[in-house]
Amino acid sequence: MSELVKSQRLGEIFEITMNRPEARNAFNESMHAELSQAFERAEREFHRGARVVLLRGAGRVFSAGIDLKQFLTFDEALRDNLFPVTQRLQALADQIERSSLPVICVLQGYCLGLGLELALACDFRIAAQRTKLGLPETRLGIIPDVGGTTRLVKLIGVARAKDLVLTGRHIDASDALEWGLLNAVYPKAELERGVAQLVKSLVAAAPLAVSYAKRVINDIADNPRGLHIEAWAQAQLFRTSDFQRAVLAMLSKRYPIDWEGK
Repeated sequence: MSELVKSQRLGEIFEITMNRPEARNAFNESMHAELSQAFERAEREFHRGARVVLLRGAGRVFSAGIDLKQFLTFDEALRDNLFPVTQRLQALADQIERSSLPVICVLQGYCLGLGLELALACDFRIAAQRTKLGLPETRLGIIPDVGGTTRLVKLIGVARAKDLVLTGRHIDASDALEWGLLNAVYPKAELERGVAQLVKSLVAAAPLAVSYAKRVINDIADNPRGLHIEAWAQAQLFRTSDFQRAVLAMLSKRYPIDWEGK
């Protein structure tokens, strides 16, 4: 069986790659577990000399978000109490954010939904020129609930966060860079050179100072209350007919969805 998440130590770099390219690196429970394990290993490697984490997606797409097919397997009890699912996903994003190592997210193709929410938990986001980013959850009748509102507002402000979340639209890398959602954008052929330059700058600084500075900056803002509100709102929306109709429509490629045709 192929690994859904691959990880390897390359000198001072610990590289983590989501490895489900045939599904555009869409998240399911197995990938969630393996990604968490990879970041646990990264934490151990920090004490053995690793200095930076690179988070990638195999293939042409970073991540298309959560795998919609798994929603169809949820039983009634889980639909009535979504909090455990949301909390597990939020815990993964928190694990990435709290890593002792600076985490660079390397984006290409598409970075959508849960994929973007995990990218928001990283310290740096570097993208290839034609990358598209978005939080399409409202088009499914739900909201981003893994920091996609809380972290996004901190990063780009209320007005632009409302633009992305309320419309569910995609934006291109140049707009994302202008908004402060990305740290840098490179032509695809130059992406790895750009990533290497950032790694070099981080490695040039003292490792403990980098780790402690990251922790101080992260702790300035109060994330827990925002994440709790996200989870509460999502639990209400998950039980609606809007959500059920949207999932089936998306899976059968019947979109845009006619919200008035209930």
